[in-house]
Amino acid sequence: MRLLQKIMMGAILALLFIGCSKAPITGRNQLIMMDQKQEMQLGYQSAKQVLSKEKISNDTQKTAMVKRVGQRIAKVANKRYSIAKKFKWNFYLIDNNKQANAFCLPGGKVFVYTGLFKYIANDDELAAVMGHEIGHALARHGAERMSRGQLAQASGAVLQAVMIGKGSPTNTAMVMQAFGIGTQLGVMLPHSRDQEYEADHIGVVLASKAGYRAKAALTFWEKFAKSGKTPPEYLSTHPAPKNRMSRLRGIIQKKNL
Repeated sequence: MRLLQKIMMGAILALLFIGCSKAPITGRNQLIMMDQKQEMQLGYQSAKQVLSKEKISNDTQKTAMVKRVGQRIAKVANKRYSIAKKFKWNFYLIDNNKQANAFCLPGGKVFVYTGLFKYIANDDELAAVMGHEIGHALARHGAERMSRGQLAQASGAVLQAVMIGKGSPTNTAMVMQAFGIGTQLGVMLPHSRDQEYEADHIGVVLASKAGYRAKAALTFWEKFAKSGKTPPEYLSTHPAPKNRMSRLRGIIQKKNL
């Protein structure tokens, strides 16, 4: 049992050493154990699935807006970050007025849903949203979440081995639950909010560097907050709009955007 514990702990420490990196702009330390090529390949496969299930909008004005804003932000990202240069950028407008959503897959495939335009009045506000989503991809948040999940599973296996070694299945379940290993409420919610705040930070900087008004992020979130579509923060992986706006104001003032 002791040998198994030592082997598994050694493997975890090796993964921690290999997977250390830093997020762009914020400089936050990250644990990412997935190869970039593998991550982007997953992104391309996911993009194909999205395109096979969703309908592309024929709204030429909004489509041009999405591509115009996306290309300007991508141009800034390509100049500043080596990972962006590897992306094959594409920007799509999905015809779905019920979904106020947008996302960027690893590799630069960006999707914006027509329902989002209920809260977007101009290029600046769209840039705030698209900059945020592109920020997720540049910071490799998806790969980071997967890496943390892998580490949690490995850590859980070690802890379980220790508890089973003491001969108490009841204690094993209690300790696993107390540490939140593998549970959404225990692990994913705090981490996901950190990533959301970080994407806000990266996104507002990218949008500003691309020539868009940084304060447009505040007007977008003000409108979105009034929609009442956001659940209480403690039930969501996303921060409450008022908390987003508070942090964004601080970033805009500090960086003079």
